[in-house]
Amino acid sequence: MPAPDPDTDPFSRGRALARLASESFDVLVVGGGITGAGVALDAASRGLKTALVEREDFASGTSSKSSKLIHGGLRYLQQHEYRLVYENLAERQRLLENAPHLVSPLPFLIPLFGKSGVVNKSVARVYRTALWLYDLTGGVRIGRRHEKVTREQALAHMPTLRADRLAAGFLYWDARSDDSRLTLTVLRTAVLDHGATAVNHTPVIRLVTDATGRVRGATVAPVGGEPFDVRASVVVNAAGVWSDEVRTLDEHRDPRSIRPAKGIHITVPEESFPCDIAAVIPVREDKRSIFVVSWGDQVYLGTTDTAWDGPLDDPSCTPEDVDYILDAANAISTRQLTRADITGIWSGLRPLLAPEQKGASSERTADLSRRHTVRTSDGGMVSVTGGKLTTYRKMAEDTVDVAAGVLGRRGLRCRTKNLRLHGAPPGARVAPKAGGAGANVRSDPAHPEASRAAHLAGRYGTEAAAVLAMAGGRPELLEPLVEGLPYLTVEALWAVRREMAGTVSDVLDRRTQSAYRDARATAAAAGKVAALIGPELDWDDERRRAEAEAYATRLLADLTRAGLDPDPVSNAAARATADAATTATTGVAAVES
Repeated sequence: MPAPDPDTDPFSRGRALARLASESFDVLVVGGGITGAGVALDAASRGLKTALVEREDFASGTSSKSSKLIHGGLRYLQQHEYRLVYENLAERQRLLENAPHLVSPLPFLIPLFGKSGVVNKSVARVYRTALWLYDLTGGVRIGRRHEKVTREQALAHMPTLRADRLAAGFLYWDARSDDSRLTLTVLRTAVLDHGATAVNHTPVIRLVTDATGRVRGATVAPVGGEPFDVRASVVVNAAGVWSDEVRTLDEHRDPRSIRPAKGIHITVPEESFPCDIAAVIPVREDKRSIFVVSWGDQVYLGTTDTAWDGPLDDPSCTPEDVDYILDAANAISTRQLTRADITGIWSGLRPLLAPEQKGASSERTADLSRRHTVRTSDGGMVSVTGGKLTTYRKMAEDTVDVAAGVLGRRGLRCRTKNLRLHGAPPGARVAPKAGGAGANVRSDPAHPEASRAAHLAGRYGTEAAAVLAMAGGRPELLEPLVEGLPYLTVEALWAVRREMAGTVSDVLDRRTQSAYRDARATAAAAGKVAALIGPELDWDDERRRAEAEAYATRLLADLTRAGLDPDPVSNAAARATADAATTATTGVAAVES
């Protein structure tokens, strides 16, 4: 299949840049994360002429580094954020209906532990009350309500839970999604279905103002091109943790409205920490909890929640972060995780709203609200800050309501509540089943074609057939893009031709999430990916080698910085040694008992 003509394909970099330079827009959105994507779709679907620019790649910030959950936030009930939970659950339901190919129901286990397997009655009562509130607040709309499960049922989902302490558990329902693919799909819906334009790798370097000081657009500097002005009647700042930097361009001061919080996750093979659904496990040290989430043939664990005052572009994962998650997991499991088990990591920043008054909130970022706010500057720029992945649509609705007021067009009605995203299959959502779907497809060597079809359907929906057709009789394009992971080689071509991927990182970190699943194998595949996409991007041999080497070096350096061994051979040897030690210790314990 030939590459699309950049002059006619709406979602191409060349066409987007040409439109930005030659046309005037009602709304210019700065920031291509889930919030900016949502604003672009909401504005375009109301009939506003809309453009979006992103400094790096779409979803390259927080929106590819979340816990990948679409949930109400059970713990927010402890903070008495009832309205927030209600809003979260309402938005979760809309996503399940509007994007069934990307968002799927997922059961969560809350194991109950106690001394000698006897749980404290007051603890069980607190969980039961919270779960009933969760159901009543809107959780039951998913089609299932919470239930108590026996010790044996809990062990069936997580067989390495400490049986000597496990008493019983609760099961409740939320949902999951591939965060970066959801962001990209929202953007493609805005562009392909509603006439917006969007471009990545195009930073804003200054704002454009008129004689009265009103913001009327922005000067952008696309990578590989010359700076130019984008004209717009209103500019929306949806830059996430970087939103204060954009506000500074307008207000010429540091507003300090964002208090970033770092969250990290680790990925391990399923056999190292078996879990076939998701679970919430306690962290005794700070009275928090972390998620354990099944991810096909793997499991990921996270997140941490710590204040961050370092560089926003580099929220590094440290050995202490890794220890936090390992310690929490090992406290409840008979199978002890070590660093040698870890195949992938990711670290991101949440754009939390800073308390308006000093001392008005806990010093812990975990206690800060996940609410969002929309404000308009004296120069007319609209900024949206705070919020979370689940509520992106509501954030966008509130933001466009304000932007429409600035434009003097308050009568435009929001259309996204029931607007299906691009690729959504027709028909009603299927009833939820334990194990989830979509991002949780498991490999099945006995039925490779069925596994491939399920994998593509859970990522591209009705476009899956077009992705497959791009292989065009080339069987090598149906081989794994990265050894041991489900992504197909043809997906890299699709990413470049149809999804504006322009770097090796765009393909391996966001169009797929290979790096987060197996960093070492992904680093080893960088040369193959550069050779595949290089001709599509007009790279010569030297550029391909440089791109692959830089990407692999960065990925392995991230492992080293987190205290992990970047060498896959020595890592396997370390795991074998740890397994042998565990076996020996178990044997001694058995003899002694």
